[in-house]
Amino acid sequence: MEKIRGILIGRMQPVHNGHIEVIKKTLEEVDEIIIGIGSAQKSHELKDPFTAGERVVMLNHALIENNIDSGSYYIIPMEDINFNAIWVAHVKMMTPPFSVVYSGNSLVKQLFYEEGFEVRNPPLYDRMNLSGTEIRKRMLKDENWQELVPQATIDVIKEINGVERLKNLAIKEISELGD
Repeated sequence: MEKIRGILIGRMQPVHNGHIEVIKKTLEEVDEIIIGIGSAQKSHELKDPFTAGERVVMLNHALIENNIDSGSYYIIPMEDINFNAIWVAHVKMMTPPFSVVYSGNSLVKQLFYEEGFEVRNPPLYDRMNLSGTEIRKRMLKDENWQELVPQATIDVIKEINGVERLKNLAIKEISELGD
């Protein structure tokens, strides 16, 4: 029987418990999952503070921590290209073949749908609290962000002084408003 391979693309700034839940649930529907680390070229910005490499480590260690079989996923950093019409071709070129696309993003869904892919909504989770935006906000306010992420994310952020990085970026962006 042919393996069913799905793809899920997210910025993962940073990797959080919602991502892990979605990956686990998606693996109940497909044999293998390609996890695209979106906007891979971005880092050191308030909205995208972590490098693609840092996000790969967070995700890889979080999946190991959750006993997810390493033979069931591929983690692939994916840069943005600002041409919607050819983006699907770009994704296909960067990844193993896949037949099912998981995305909550209406543009992504439309682009893959137009290219004939089966498009599914990812499994739901607590999006109000489990979002990169909420986690970054809590980091800036010294609130408990750790409860929303796997231990692997905490470890990487500690190792790279990620909270300090984010706070420095916030100061920089506020000071630039006066320019």
